[in-house]
Amino acid sequence: MDTNDPTTPLPRRFLRFLGPLVATNLLQALSGTVVTICLGQLLGAQALAAAVSFFPLFMCCIAFVIGLGAGASVLVGQAWGARDADKVRRVAGAVLLGGFLLGCVVVAVGATAIGSLLRVLGVSGEVLPQAIAYARVLFLAMPVLFLHQLSAALLRGLGDTATPLRALILASGLWMLLTPAFMLGWLGLPPLGTASAGWASLIGNAVALAWLAWHLHARGHVLAFSHLRPHLRWNTPLLATVARLGVPTGLFFVTSSLADVLLLRLVNGYGWQATAAWGTVNQAMAFVQLPAMSIAVAASVFAAQAIGAGKPEDVAHVTRVGLWMNLALTGSLALLVAVVSPQVASLFTRDPAVVDLAATVLRITVWGSLAFGLASVFTGVMRSAGTVRVPTVISLSCLTLLLVPLAYALQHLLGLQGIWASYPLTYLCALALQAIYFHAIWKKRPIRRLV
Repeated sequence: MDTNDPTTPLPRRFLRFLGPLVATNLLQALSGTVVTICLGQLLGAQALAAAVSFFPLFMCCIAFVIGLGAGASVLVGQAWGARDADKVRRVAGAVLLGGFLLGCVVVAVGATAIGSLLRVLGVSGEVLPQAIAYARVLFLAMPVLFLHQLSAALLRGLGDTATPLRALILASGLWMLLTPAFMLGWLGLPPLGTASAGWASLIGNAVALAWLAWHLHARGHVLAFSHLRPHLRWNTPLLATVARLGVPTGLFFVTSSLADVLLLRLVNGYGWQATAAWGTVNQAMAFVQLPAMSIAVAASVFAAQAIGAGKPEDVAHVTRVGLWMNLALTGSLALLVAVVSPQVASLFTRDPAVVDLAATVLRITVWGSLAFGLASVFTGVMRSAGTVRVPTVISLSCLTLLLVPLAYALQHLLGLQGIWASYPLTYLCALALQAIYFHAIWKKRPIRRLV
């Protein structure tokens, strides 16, 4: 099925693109959930708390590579819409080299500083050694993980969501299989404790990346290594454009992660059971946000391809389809999770206090995903045309000036639940501001190609 066929109605093209993309995100969330369940059920709630203590810092580390992928997918989408294969390869080669170098820097800096960072976060001394061991292994996996993520983003920019799904099936399958194998010492493997999940992730992503290189070469793909080799070079002007588009997205994830760090510090003050509930809620919310994030990516890719093909009038249609799909898909999933929240929480741990707290929090936070998804459609479409500054300022302002202060204030009124209530309120404010800017200002400006 060709998601680039202009004769196919846009809603149908959206669904064809979304199918493998939602499956990809679902598999990512499912594999993370399975690994989290293994930590909680096989090694105990303290191991779960140790792993989730590192999660906000992990998101800080990968935030800019997510941004690079977002920027690269816009440029690749426009180049592919114009059917310029040479531009596609130049973008891909520069981005992959830049991502690998960024991963190496993260390894060098993060692996040496993780102990101090976790102490600053107030991680309990009971779980600190396990958290440090887990984090150091994940840092080693960063260069491979970055290359895998960027390759998937480039392929999606071409409208291909099936190939990244196949690669992820391999990576996630190995991650889910090897994690309990290392934990329990199956087949004579050494029992590695909490660090088992990190080693399994490293192996899974390395194997998937190798398969992806072989698969693209066998197909003679435009992104096959033999075609990319001449373009694997540092291209400052091109990377500057990618960075201009992607760094704001990275800043959003960094700011979001730092806000999570500050809120996690508040949660840690309520004890390790609250920390475990935090991890449980984050895992569940990853599922609820699947359609929201996938629809935003689809909107950005289709809008970029329309701009590259010289059809800027199609951008408004892309926006409408993205918004309606978010209302239908994300809204339905949010309602389902709110209804069955106790059963969802019990998947992660048998501790009754953690289950009760997580179920209560899920009913509060789940509705923020709908507002997040709608706002993401607006920002994704605007990014496809190169507009990132104002949407990013809106997002960052809400995170820095509203989310954390609101959590502090609501904590005094509602206790621990008030910390989580700050999320849906913040996302709702961001949605209102993004929609106002999109309709009142951005739509009145001309749209031009970036490459």
